[in-house]
Amino acid sequence: MPFAPFAQPQTLRTLSELCFTPFWLDDPARPDPAASLTQTTTADLVIVGAGFTGLWTALLARELHPEWDVVLLERETTACAASGRNGGFVAASLTHGFENGLARWPNEMPLLVSLGHRNLDAMEADLKRWEIDCDWVRSGELHVATEPYQVEELRQSVEAGLRVGESVEWLEADQVRRLVNSPTYLGAYLDHNVAMVNPARMAWGLRAACLRAGVRLYEQTPVLSMREETTGVRLQTREGQVLAARVALATNAFPPLLKRLSFYVVPVYDYVLVTEPLSAAQWADIGWQGRQGVGDSGNQFHYYRRTADGRILWGGYDAIYYPNNGVGPQFEVNAESFGRLAEHFFQTFPQLHGVRFTHGWGGVIDTCSRFSAFWGTAHGGRTAYCMGYTGLGVGAARFGAQVMLDLLDRRETERTRLTMVRQKPIPFPPEPLRSLVIHLTRISLDQADRNEGRRNAWLKLLDALGLGFDS
Repeated sequence: MPFAPFAQPQTLRTLSELCFTPFWLDDPARPDPAASLTQTTTADLVIVGAGFTGLWTALLARELHPEWDVVLLERETTACAASGRNGGFVAASLTHGFENGLARWPNEMPLLVSLGHRNLDAMEADLKRWEIDCDWVRSGELHVATEPYQVEELRQSVEAGLRVGESVEWLEADQVRRLVNSPTYLGAYLDHNVAMVNPARMAWGLRAACLRAGVRLYEQTPVLSMREETTGVRLQTREGQVLAARVALATNAFPPLLKRLSFYVVPVYDYVLVTEPLSAAQWADIGWQGRQGVGDSGNQFHYYRRTADGRILWGGYDAIYYPNNGVGPQFEVNAESFGRLAEHFFQTFPQLHGVRFTHGWGGVIDTCSRFSAFWGTAHGGRTAYCMGYTGLGVGAARFGAQVMLDLLDRRETERTRLTMVRQKPIPFPPEPLRSLVIHLTRISLDQADRNEGRRNAWLKLLDALGLGFDS
């Protein structure tokens, strides 16, 4: 596998024994697949997609409507996609960070922040109630400045966050380095409302809770088509079909069953490395004794965290779009991205020179132009959908599920009255213009990172139009 040509020989050696199975899924606790659907059946609610959004929808639906027959259809196996490939950051934010929310819904932000905090608390309570062992740690996340111009930007973010009710605090460089010691850190803010989790084990725990609650789960059951009929919505699979009174679509970055949604979501691939377990001396060298997550502040940013068994998960930076909304296993290994990630890791932690990486993988993110989830209905209100989380969906998926259930119940709630819920993002252009726009945007973001954050005319135009592309 040819790695990035710029990678140093010593860096290449650290990547020589990579396993391309996602670290979280490389686990003997992984459940055996459920049977596939092979007959014709009916249901009160059919959910398509057994990631976090689909799992929460199934569980919350059974609690709200214990009389409902709920069916959950998964094309592969539970948590095989984004829910088992992410970094395990569970943020309270529903808006992909309060800065993004303030830019889009300034009048609603105090309520959105409150709803996000309540959602995170309720999620933690649900996991305890259902006895889901997933290494949940309410650790917080450090947002670090690694360039001088970022320091003042982050200070201003703290002031803005406090005004809308966020629990954030500013840390000077020496305070940050006492928590995590990297020579690149110039300051940071600590967001207290973030947890770390083993995402696959959380998804598998939710799966087990669904089965205990009476949800009918069919895995390895791709839905081939969906059509409205007089008495419901019929979903056709390879070997069976379901006539549903209601449908919740939780397919995220994968090709949507409602074709019009393909204009609103761009699938981008994010890549991740995990180190071998560090020794006590190596942990002492970087002084990282807590379990805080860390993210840097570039347009092309890294996110990283400790695992329960003493490794570092290191991901982000690249966000690669493959033309024509390309999605598939052929995009899950990218040697150039792995090489670039490793180089950046050792720049951040030179004390760890020579540490080897054991796992490397890619996963697809459902990006939309406003960077946060959106909702809607079809088939006269019988079908609801939620998608577009843009990589911050581990926590927001529970809220997304609640909104879908509100919409299917045709209930006006505090959630459905939100402008965020009632509005949709601006769609992306069709190909080939889509690829050109994304390529130009990625180049411009890279230039901004190398030019003290200064945004060129193209990025300013996208800002004015409310369009974006996030790494």
